[in-house]
Amino acid sequence: MLDESTALRRLAGGATRPVTQPPRRLVAHLDMDAFYASVELLRYPDLKGQPVVIGGGRRHQPTVGPDGRRRYARLRDYTGRGVVTTSTYEARALGVHSAMGVMKSAALAPDAILLPIDFDEYRRYSRLFKAAVRSVAPQVEDRGIDEIYIELTDVPGALDDGGRAIGLRLKQAVRDATGLSCSIGITPNKLLSKICSDLDKPDGLTLVGFDDIPARIWPLAAKKINGVGPKAAARLATLGIHTIGELAAADPAMLLQEFGKSFGAWMHDAAHGRDDRAVVTWSEPKSISRETTFERDLHAVRDRAELGAIFTELCEDLAGDLRRKGYATKTVGIKLRFDDFRSVTRDLTLPAHVMAAGDLRRAAGACLKRVDLSRRLRLLGVRAGSLATLEELVAPRPAEPADEPPRPAEARAERPLPLFAALSTDER
Repeated sequence: MLDESTALRRLAGGATRPVTQPPRRLVAHLDMDAFYASVELLRYPDLKGQPVVIGGGRRHQPTVGPDGRRRYARLRDYTGRGVVTTSTYEARALGVHSAMGVMKSAALAPDAILLPIDFDEYRRYSRLFKAAVRSVAPQVEDRGIDEIYIELTDVPGALDDGGRAIGLRLKQAVRDATGLSCSIGITPNKLLSKICSDLDKPDGLTLVGFDDIPARIWPLAAKKINGVGPKAAARLATLGIHTIGELAAADPAMLLQEFGKSFGAWMHDAAHGRDDRAVVTWSEPKSISRETTFERDLHAVRDRAELGAIFTELCEDLAGDLRRKGYATKTVGIKLRFDDFRSVTRDLTLPAHVMAAGDLRRAAGACLKRVDLSRRLRLLGVRAGSLATLEELVAPRPAEPADEPPRPAEARAERPLPLFAALSTDER
């Protein structure tokens, strides 16, 4: 066990101090502030300053009353088992956070506004802010819909003031392009920048060099290191290690013994702010998927019309994703989660790459026929794997035959009915 006095003594010793070195490198981590909620506030500016939760379904869409004023759903009226996708900082102050059950959040903030999720709009704003950043600093690593790493070392003038001026330029570029705020951490590497982007939210700009680690980084909880999850943090706590500073002061041999050679050595380096990972500007995705959790359990026969429409919409959305990203798929799969929380996946490898919604739906439908659908469903997903860029394919299959116009969406939506009707006819 590492007691506090021992930790302090080790922190005071020269052996565990981070090595002071010039900032030969400068990396930024940019994280959009309460991204989904902030996008919604652009659409509904009258909600600014109020606790707002994103996680509702289509039935929670705001309505306009006879007086022309919008009417919003409230958490207290919610029934279902959805989870919070994100919330405004006002809602977070009441204890409502991402991944919390909406019913649980209703007990904490019954008067909070509930809005439906609109991923198409969030993706649109994601593209806008990333394009704005690339116009200032082109070396960007995409880490998700609302966060990126940015290599700043070679940006003219970035090293002159530790990144302050370029950080302010990036924040202004994002605001000009989207109307949204972001928080940025700028440090000598990705690990430290990820930590720092969260320190001064919202709308923060945090600059940290190696000399600042004892004062700014070591007092933080060990779990603030990206990669130290709940289990590792709990194990560290049993060893008397709660902060990053205590982790930095810990005996490296003990960490290797307790956590293994690789993870133990990595934790020791991370606590001292050491990280030489490059900003990866491009990488091939292994798969692309779309899935949805239903607001109520659906049955393959009794709810076949609703299920069929959702199934087709997922395939059409997935086809759109493939088209926008320039990929075709040779392996199509499905994911199902039943009312007993059991999950099932099925995959089908095709003789050639495809990208059209109809092809995806036929392959995914063949996968569905290999699953016992006697239980009700909680979740349905469709996945495209074994991806290839269109440039890599010698003769890519067209999305639609040249002599056949695409079918209207209404006609496509009618096709799912026979599929689900045929799967469990014994339960009619």
